[in-house]
Amino acid sequence: MSEYYNAFEISPVPVPGPDAVAPEPFHGIYGMPAFVTIPSGDLDASVEFWTRGMGFFELFRIPGRLVHLRRWAFQDVLLTSAPGVPDEAPAVSFSFACVLNEVDGLAKACRAMDTSVTGPRDTPWNTRDVEVITPERARIVFTAAKPFDPATAEAQNLAAVGITAPDGDVYQA
Repeated sequence: MSEYYNAFEISPVPVPGPDAVAPEPFHGIYGMPAFVTIPSGDLDASVEFWTRGMGFFELFRIPGRLVHLRRWAFQDVLLTSAPGVPDEAPAVSFSFACVLNEVDGLAKACRAMDTSVTGPRDTPWNTRDVEVITPERARIVFTAAKPFDPATAEAQNLAAVGITAPDGDVYQA
């Protein structure tokens, strides 16, 4: 028995594939298992960037102090009021899942808002990623799983660390 098992039923992330559809934005309230807090020198400008450029929506706001943003379920960002932002983005990044058909649009929307965008680029671990440096100097990566094909170099990379397709078939997560 493998130590790994399919658990996509507990995730809002759809099965990887070219036809994967992103889930609807999630407006419910839940105990957040993880979230990122990002200081902002201009909450309104930050909200504008995160909503127009990266597809988040405003869940709620405490005026002048905090804005809670969300995309999918469990993709929560708290923007907090701060006196300013650093000059450079830190090496640390925060990643959000997306689907393949969102990657190019996210990159285009963020470029249109005059910010630093790297990619999209394919990774050795079978994803397509786009990196955005936000106005707050946060390093945000949107990452989309590509369909798993056992004949690819990416599949060999994953097999080298013990992640293989069940029964040798194309892995459909």
